[in-house]
Amino acid sequence: MSKWWVKLEIFLKDGILDPQGKAINSALHSLGFEEVEEVRMGKILRLKIEGETEEDIRDKVRKMSEIFLANPVTENFEIRVEKICE
Repeated sequence: MSKWWVKLEIFLKDGILDPQGKAINSALHSLGFEEVEEVRMGKILRLKIEGETEEDIRDKVRKMSEIFLANPVTENFEIRVEKICE
């Protein structure tokens, strides 16, 4: 079995109200950063996981995300996988 680092990014889907993102955007504007058009708040998880192949790891993390880590009704997620060289 190989060990892998997985970076899982979870963000609200387009069209879903993001009050935290709006508050951050407003604060940035009040600080003079008017060039910021939109902020979307999200979560990033980093998992260390064992598996045979990158596809095996992606499948496992996709299942974890669909069942528990993300809300498939309101959130999208992206999975990035990196093999740990030991």
